[in-house]
Amino acid sequence: MRFTPQFLEELRERLPASEVVGRRVKLKKAGREYKGLSPFQQEKTPSFFVNDEKQAWFDFSSGLNGNIFDFVMKTEGVSFPEAVERLASMAGMALPAATPDAARHEQRRKTLHDVMELAAKFFADTLASRNGAKARGYLGDRSITPQTQLQFRLGYAPPDRFALKEHLGAQGISTEDMVEAGLLVAGEDIPVPYDRFRDRVMFPITDARGRVIAFGGRALEKEVPAKYLNSPETPLFHKGDNLYNLATARKAAHDGSPLIVVEGYVDVIAMVTAGFGGAVAPLGTALTENQLALLWKMADEPILCFDGDRAGQKAAFRAADLALPALLPGKSLRFALLPEGQDPDDLARSGGRVAIEEVISAARPLSDMLWSREIEGGSFATPERRAALEARINELSKGIRDEVVRRYYRDDLADRLQRAFSPQGGGYGRGGFRPGRGSESPRTFVPRGPNQAGRFAPRGGRGPGAGAAPSIASGPYQAASPQLATSPIMRGQRSAMSRREALTLQSLINHPWLLHDHLEEVAMLELAHPEATKLRAGIITAFANDHHHSPDVEEQAEKMRADLEARGLIDILQRVERAITTSAVWAAKPGAAREDVLATWQQLVVLHQKTHALLREKKDAELALGDEPTDANMAWLKDVSARLESLDGTEALIEGFGELSGRFRKSV
Repeated sequence: MRFTPQFLEELRERLPASEVVGRRVKLKKAGREYKGLSPFQQEKTPSFFVNDEKQAWFDFSSGLNGNIFDFVMKTEGVSFPEAVERLASMAGMALPAATPDAARHEQRRKTLHDVMELAAKFFADTLASRNGAKARGYLGDRSITPQTQLQFRLGYAPPDRFALKEHLGAQGISTEDMVEAGLLVAGEDIPVPYDRFRDRVMFPITDARGRVIAFGGRALEKEVPAKYLNSPETPLFHKGDNLYNLATARKAAHDGSPLIVVEGYVDVIAMVTAGFGGAVAPLGTALTENQLALLWKMADEPILCFDGDRAGQKAAFRAADLALPALLPGKSLRFALLPEGQDPDDLARSGGRVAIEEVISAARPLSDMLWSREIEGGSFATPERRAALEARINELSKGIRDEVVRRYYRDDLADRLQRAFSPQGGGYGRGGFRPGRGSESPRTFVPRGPNQAGRFAPRGGRGPGAGAAPSIASGPYQAASPQLATSPIMRGQRSAMSRREALTLQSLINHPWLLHDHLEEVAMLELAHPEATKLRAGIITAFANDHHHSPDVEEQAEKMRADLEARGLIDILQRVERAITTSAVWAAKPGAAREDVLATWQQLVVLHQKTHALLREKKDAELALGDEPTDANMAWLKDVSARLESLDGTEALIEGFGELSGRFRKSV
């Protein structure tokens, strides 16, 4: 223990509990104590008390209590040593060093932290200067705003070989310190050490306390061998022991945000900008055991978010294999697979928070990922193949070190085998199956959904439950979970665009004049499908061209469509048309009267905005019901669901519009 009882006691004497707590909770004097609202529960009547004589606090609403160290740990989500360090800083006390060697080591680290801080400031200043124009252009193309650049302390390393070295040298930093911090490249075959990072956008990497310990640099020229370059291992930085955005994500996760692991720096920035503050990324390598332990300190079930392509799937499986032996009761992983061809940055820019929430909400547990891997593409037509599957499944569970988790995994996987290869009511035991009679055609397994039993149906026919999900491979026996069968990997793309979003876009394409008065409204619409967002951007860009201001409405529409096709959006245009399953919405089509178009447009926008508001309210109701399964919360969820259903019925009323176009118009 590096902190002696004497040191901790002196720290308590210097910091009254009311002073420490009062930095986060508004306290009022109440006799010998102080009182305030609980920082752990929402309440209107104060039930949180602080007693300086006892150096303790009591929260009667949550049942929590403790001393100043406990308070900092619980409210800031830090470990005991970190809580002591923060309180010592508050009290102006120097931390004790256990040995003279430890004291020298700590002083050395402090010197290197100072060097890294000066380097981060140099890179940030260069980005803001005239020399940083190219880097600012790159960040602008990635939709990283100046405010976000400041938030993440982004910078730019100039192309000169000695720019940083000369800058730090002028401030008294030795070349040895720069080399040890990983800022210079040195070696026996290098007579003069030179800057490691040149002509790169710089991403500072911080430790859990927010101190800069390393950098990641993104090259701006295509022919550079390494697109991304990280700092080497140093006394401050061990890439397998840290995560990008660790300090901010730890606080966000402690405050209730989901902890989401993505692949790169820009992905993290996109997630945080979209409202997911608990986003982190490994540092140029696959996830390590130490990083996994770090994640589990912040959240019980971090979500690993991978690209939906084959490489992303393999990365998910590697992470699953890494986590499996280390599982503990309550500690696991969930996996979210993105639409194929998109990374988190693409998704955030095209679909915003709603699109990311859709992916995160569909995250699958670790057990699902392992089962999917074992059965994907497999044909289990023979007893030997089914026996081999069972053997692989058993080996998976044997690798789990914790006895309790191992037992539950063994039971869960055995149950999956039972359901996969036993028809409903067959009772043939684990790995069993019912053989077909002589004249029967081979039968295909149809996976059971959450409330269905699995069944076998004749191939080529449609037995009970047929069509519930596509099968994985050809063969008499095939198995697929509903989640895998409907995942982006199996579908090849995201679900179809909603009819309302398609109608909204078709209205703008066929009647570009709507954008004259409704441009801001169009830009602010929440569109769930990324292709809808992409097409909207193309429509707005096309509208900005002068030739769309022609007074001829039909000419406007023709030029709008030609512009969109020229931008490579023809496939999305065709999918928009396929999403409109009725021909009754006359006002979205060419030739409709202006008043009918406007009336239908207003109805579409109102319904769209109401639907998104209700979807957000439904999410809140579901969370409330999960936290407190009361009758009131259940009634709230039912009410929101009923209003959503009612709104879906109301949408049909727009189909009658078109009185001035020669069609009967209903009132809404």
